[in-house]
Amino acid sequence: MQVENKYIRFDWAVKRMLRDKANFAVLEGLVTVLLGEKIVITELLESEGNQEDSSIGAYRITFKASNTCNEHVVCEIRVTREIYYRRRMVTGLNGLFAERKCFVNNYKGVSRVYCLNILYFDLGKGSDYLYHGKMVFTGVHTGDNLVVNTKEADEIRMTAPENVFPEYFIIRVNEFNKVATTPIEEWLDYLKNNHIKDDTSTPGLQEARKKLLYMTMSDADRRAYDAHMDDIMVQNDVLDTAKLEGLEQGRAEGRAEGRAEGELAKALSIARSLKAMGLSVADIKKATGLSEEDIMNI
Repeated sequence: MQVENKYIRFDWAVKRMLRDKANFAVLEGLVTVLLGEKIVITELLESEGNQEDSSIGAYRITFKASNTCNEHVVCEIRVTREIYYRRRMVTGLNGLFAERKCFVNNYKGVSRVYCLNILYFDLGKGSDYLYHGKMVFTGVHTGDNLVVNTKEADEIRMTAPENVFPEYFIIRVNEFNKVATTPIEEWLDYLKNNHIKDDTSTPGLQEARKKLLYMTMSDADRRAYDAHMDDIMVQNDVLDTAKLEGLEQGRAEGRAEGRAEGELAKALSIARSLKAMGLSVADIKKATGLSEEDIMNI
């Protein structure tokens, strides 16, 4: 019986392995599939706010690359399980650009910026597993779309904001439940299930089959990886337990609320009958426990 290869999870690879130039092809493949054009990494862009994170909450890697038009692009890939991720998604690239030392002698000429967000939690409501967003400024009164000035080849040119400001991709891993037939679906299959087809021709996954094999790890790395997987299992158990407890609490509160509403309805019915019999408000209040205002409003 053929034993299926065991591949290293992508979040661990981002943290420990894909920062190595020899493994850049894996990241290049993912971005190439998402953007629909060949991407080649030229250098990593590490900053004080972009160092290796020891927690299992979020891993990220930022790099400069070139595309098929020889334009310089900046990409940040984030892999996370954080529920308050919106704040990081909005502020992360801004912080990177603010730390100008990351772009000494290379900030000029960056034509595109992409933020790729790989999420293992429910960010919101939506039926798709892949979303793409661009920045558009619309006139409040006129309804027209703003164009902005940019400097290209030492000339001032006009362009749409979506060609200047960051573009965002949101990959909702948990929402993927399809048989992988396209390159992006094969990537989702790996991200969610750690599965890669033996005959894959998808950019990045061909390299991942060779470079992200569990059995090729050193003993020390394998022990660290196993500990990481144990942490994730514990985290998943905690989250599942919290969901179950929250659901049960909601049911209990619903039952209590239902009983209270039933008792109120019964008291109002009795008060209505007593009032029809001519009893005083004070007597009805004593008999039913209702307030004077409730009785007067019957």
